[in-house]
Amino acid sequence: MQTRVAKLRSLKERGVDPYPPRFYPSHSILQVTDRFSALVAEEKSGETVTIVGRLVALRRMGRAAFLDLRDGTGKIQVHASLNALGEERYAALCDSDIGDFLGITGEVFRTRRGELTISAAEWTLLSKSLRPLPEKWHGLKDVELRYRHRALDLIANADVREAFARRSRMIAAFRRYLDGHGFLEVETPMMQPIAGGATARPFVTHHNALDIDLYLRVAPELYLKRLVIGGLERVYELAKNFRNEGVSTTHNPEFTTLEVYQAYSDYEGMMELAESLVAEGVRAATGSTRVSYQGQEIDFSAPWVRISLIGAVEEASGIAINGSTTEEILAQARDKGIDLSGLSRGKMIEQLFDRFVEPTLIQPTIVKDYPIEISPLAKMKAGEDGIVERFELFIGGMELANAFSELNDPLDQRERFEAQERLRSAGDEEAQRVDEDFLFALEHGMPPTGGIGFGIDRLAMLVTDARSIRDVILFPALRSRRP
Repeated sequence: MQTRVAKLRSLKERGVDPYPPRFYPSHSILQVTDRFSALVAEEKSGETVTIVGRLVALRRMGRAAFLDLRDGTGKIQVHASLNALGEERYAALCDSDIGDFLGITGEVFRTRRGELTISAAEWTLLSKSLRPLPEKWHGLKDVELRYRHRALDLIANADVREAFARRSRMIAAFRRYLDGHGFLEVETPMMQPIAGGATARPFVTHHNALDIDLYLRVAPELYLKRLVIGGLERVYELAKNFRNEGVSTTHNPEFTTLEVYQAYSDYEGMMELAESLVAEGVRAATGSTRVSYQGQEIDFSAPWVRISLIGAVEEASGIAINGSTTEEILAQARDKGIDLSGLSRGKMIEQLFDRFVEPTLIQPTIVKDYPIEISPLAKMKAGEDGIVERFELFIGGMELANAFSELNDPLDQRERFEAQERLRSAGDEEAQRVDEDFLFALEHGMPPTGGIGFGIDRLAMLVTDARSIRDVILFPALRSRRP
């Protein structure tokens, strides 16, 4: 680095601006490679182009040198010679460092060995790199370094750049699909007076001017439902959410969701929407609805398997749920060495599902009909006591989406909020609060509505074959470095 700083000073002393304010290329590298792909060995194009890029390789051979430049679209070889540039300009170019950004102007030709190349007639230093790229930067593997310094990870690893491009293509496809089906993209507050819409522990902050505590949202759900109440019958939001919880390969405190609400629909309608929407996003990201994830092929094409939560738990665990009291479920679990003491009936079922069923759900599977105790915002299922119209989508052994026939009875909703408050008073920090503003809106009437929330980061894991959620979040949460 000291050597590079010395070069920088020398450039400035000679009147060279190592960080010029602008430079205008005529083509991207991809445009060059596409335009001149038909050139054969030793053929000259007769056309001059101007490209820009980061210097990633430099091979000097006396009176000539070969450089590799890379921009956001690809990589190309540059041939520089003393005869074409003159002694001073040629020496200065060869004194460039790996990582510098250069502008190159010259004729495109193909070498005897068949490499598409630009013959440098002029060059410009666009940005001097003061830090050398990591040793063996072309295969950077250190996980801590990759996550903490994502710029280096993107420089070093083409597969990482492609992973985030896939994520972007998937999200763009989601937007196109929803926009094309009459949904309106909206924005709701990230800082909220009550952390509602999900069972989760929030982050808290303080608003100095208003002198009130606010919470970073755990979900946008209650605000989006207010929009449906107000007459926006099809809405969606790509939302950053924040939950003050643990970090794992599938959890990050800051994460992205896509929440969709549709009036005059229900959880069956959300199942159909999920099948179409997810398949469209996967196809846009990968070119197919079949992807390989951690050694297993996953087929996203419809129809997806649909199973009941309680039926799946009974079959996988061997524990009878239907017709059993809470005490009987507890005893059956105890006989199998599983401690479910202190949990509600719904929480018991949820824990058994997490243990016995979830890891086995590799192909897209809709798990439906949940206990009311763990679903305070969903409508009751007719004819089934204690069961609500809710489903979750599981793929690759992970939960990918959560959906309801939305509860639109304000009196029932108030009772459920109050039940959640009692859980909070008993020590459950994740239980939801009574949201009077939401109830006020709901008391004016909400049409029958289906709602669904997708975990964008986990979907990105599937389309990029990532083992950890940190691989699909550009800047994941990390512990502070110790001095």
